[in-house]
Amino acid sequence: MESKKLTDEQLVLNFQGGDSNAYEVLVRRYRDKIIHFIFGYVRDMTAAEDLTQDTMFKFYIKKDSYREVAKFSTWLYTIAANLAKTELRKLKRRKTDSFTDINKRTERLFDIPAPEEKNDNLRDELIMESIMALELEFRNIIILRNIQELSYESISKILQLPLGTVKSRLNRGRLKLAEILKNKGVTN
Repeated sequence: MESKKLTDEQLVLNFQGGDSNAYEVLVRRYRDKIIHFIFGYVRDMTAAEDLTQDTMFKFYIKKDSYREVAKFSTWLYTIAANLAKTELRKLKRRKTDSFTDINKRTERLFDIPAPEEKNDNLRDELIMESIMALELEFRNIIILRNIQELSYESISKILQLPLGTVKSRLNRGRLKLAEILKNKGVTN
């Protein structure tokens, strides 16, 4: 069977058995998703790309520790979340400007057009910008659920939160996002 048609779990088993092509397929499947997920934490694309490489390297090194008791995606996102959280702790200890502060300063340099001038691409950019404006606890859940389309259970495992907390934060995050979008003139 062609490796692109195999499930993630089958590919991991193949990789654990020595098939390096299976690893490459998994990296291609998840690289962009992991970058966007980590970007939700660090809000810096270069750092997100670096941490994604670290995630894939850790997957490569720790491949034998994966067991099929959880979905591969949950396991991989957990690695990514842990690396992102570690990076945030390092940044706080350095006491330098956070990526958020730097982004806020650069965002002020650009004017956002009036709502009637927005095309679909600009609308999408405003939605993503609005998601990034949310607090971390809401932002990551919205990214995992609405952009990455993961289940509540997977999100619960990745973020190590009770299922009820995931659902309530998702609901509150969506309400906050709707308010931000409304203030920017973006409507359904």
